[in-house]
Amino acid sequence: MEKQKYYVSVQSKTIMTRQGDASYEFEIEATSEELQQLLYLFEEMENFDNESLLRNSIPGIPYHHDLENDGYDYYLKEIYNTIGHLGTAETKEHIQSMNL
Repeated sequence: MEKQKYYVSVQSKTIMTRQGDASYEFEIEATSEELQQLLYLFEEMENFDNESLLRNSIPGIPYHHDLENDGYDYYLKEIYNTIGHLGTAETKEHIQSMNL
């Protein structure tokens, strides 16, 4: 399957086909299946982010006892790993420099 170039913003959880549509942090080259996997990871991260909203309004719960934050962190790392795998040479270099 042929790869296409995409522009990814982890901050805004968006993947664009046109470079000028919005700001982005990373360029990747992905098949439609790889793109779907990355979209799935963004969706799962968003689900954990939404679940942590209520928990974050309750003081006194230590971060390390928080399954929602653990899930969010897991999917965020998976997103960066996937971007690093699919990224252009510049993107791969940047992801490696992040020492995740």
